[in-house]
Amino acid sequence: MKIKKIMVIGAGQMGSGIAQVCAQAGYDVFLYDLKPEQIDHGMDKISKNLFRSVQKERMTEAEKSAVLARIHKTIDINDAGGVDIVIEAVVENMEIKRNIFAQLDEITPDHTILASNTSSMPITEIAAATDRPEKVIGMHFMNPVPVMKLVEIIRGLATADEVYKKVEDLTKTIGKVPVEVNDFPGFVSNRILMPMINEAIYTLYEGVATKESIDQVMKLGMNHPMGPLELADFIGLDTCLSAMEILHEGFGDDKYRPCPLLRKYVKAGWVGKKAGRGFYLYE
Repeated sequence: MKIKKIMVIGAGQMGSGIAQVCAQAGYDVFLYDLKPEQIDHGMDKISKNLFRSVQKERMTEAEKSAVLARIHKTIDINDAGGVDIVIEAVVENMEIKRNIFAQLDEITPDHTILASNTSSMPITEIAAATDRPEKVIGMHFMNPVPVMKLVEIIRGLATADEVYKKVEDLTKTIGKVPVEVNDFPGFVSNRILMPMINEAIYTLYEGVATKESIDQVMKLGMNHPMGPLELADFIGLDTCLSAMEILHEGFGDDKYRPCPLLRKYVKAGWVGKKAGRGFYLYE
């Protein structure tokens, strides 16, 4: 079975980016979301990204139009019945993900691969909601998807070798670099990144330095392109908190305990750039 048609579940920041890179690689893509306005917002973001590529002469206007024509907006999850792989990119909530995968298991043909863009949740647990755990896999894209090259590919306990190979080939086809990772909480990226961000928040919480100083130390001293608090705002503090809670629960080790200041900001709705306020204020 050759992958020709793809459905992306969730038209947010990650989902729209995944849809864009798949369509740019020549695949027909169904971009699904429960909310039509979320799909429109996602398509606007894709259009702006492609427009910038045209301005920079990385693609022609005709190529931009062709990419957009390959993305089909849908609020009907039953459209998954005609695709070869589904890539889920919804909120980091295990119950929601398991419900979606159970639905997809009923709707999609037997050959369809079911992939999750989860950044830290166990693929094996998601796969257990289906009758095809051998066809369930993790595809963790980095944000922003059109720019970042890495995709962590996570095998669940039952993921078949042939499924891994097809997803690895797909990842290369869309211009990304696949890295194989085993199914542990946080995988590799978030197991290392999130505790660093959490420690930066503790450093602020304990009054060691201002947020600007903490970010400057990491940018100028460790050559990071973005400081950890600025990066947390970009990722979303709610996403950071969810990842830390998964690490804390998964390993049972207090070194992964989320900082109280992180919890306070999330409860206040100060979840970062998308909300207009996190550790920094945004217009």
